[in-house]
Amino acid sequence: MKYSYLYVLIFLIALASCSPKGPYAVTNKYYNDKTKGFVKTIQKQLPDSLTDSTGTLIPSAWVGTVNFGIRKPNFVIIHFTAQDSVQQTLKTFTVTSTQVSAHYVVAKNGEVFHMVNDYLRSNHAGVGKWGSVTDMNSCSIGIEVDNNGSEPFTENQIISLISLLGQLKKNYNIPQANFIGHQDFAPKRKPDPGPLFPWKIMAQHGFGYWSDDVLELAPDGFDYAIALKLIGYDTSDIKAAVVAFKRHFIQTDISPTLTQLDLNVLYNVYQKYAQ
Repeated sequence: MKYSYLYVLIFLIALASCSPKGPYAVTNKYYNDKTKGFVKTIQKQLPDSLTDSTGTLIPSAWVGTVNFGIRKPNFVIIHFTAQDSVQQTLKTFTVTSTQVSAHYVVAKNGEVFHMVNDYLRSNHAGVGKWGSVTDMNSCSIGIEVDNNGSEPFTENQIISLISLLGQLKKNYNIPQANFIGHQDFAPKRKPDPGPLFPWKIMAQHGFGYWSDDVLELAPDGFDYAIALKLIGYDTSDIKAAVVAFKRHFIQTDISPTLTQLDLNVLYNVYQKYAQ
């Protein structure tokens, strides 16, 4: 019991330290009030009444364990904002009507806005599938990079993003394979962060994988659909999966067909994810 109250006390102190001033004072207050509600949920110590098939009440009691912790994220999903400015994105994420958010937003000048505590669930991934994961919001951190989808990412953004990803990877022990794009998780719906995103640079720093410079030929009978599925892609729409793969790993061509070079890249990359 004393451990539970200690965690809650620390949490409330952290909330109280947030500044009430500034252009986002109203939304910050809303955020703090909502997280206080989550504290009450966490403090709930008795389950709802349990009954068997005959309606007979099943005895139940609360016994607090001393061995527990906070759930931690295991994936990072990278997006582009598809909007005209970081101010526009911040506004989008601070009105309830949109019902969308992200943990972090990275501005063109490299400034990083933290919008949701890493341990909380933000509404950034939506409907999709990666391997067996279908509720990505519950196990990931979403990062939005200020970019309209047709422009290069800035050097300042890349520098800040590498620092942020390094911190997240260290803090939560996130596997290298689990840094992916929104397009990877939701190939039927989303194109971001798109073929202009520097995945090769990210992979060089340990965030996701990239193909080797020297590639061996994909073997005869190589099943590209199975390879895509083993990487993590939802192959229920194989053309969409191919396009998502090419946005990430080919980038110079995002057509729904695979050339011999594309197959060689896929063969090389799939072996890394299958390790």
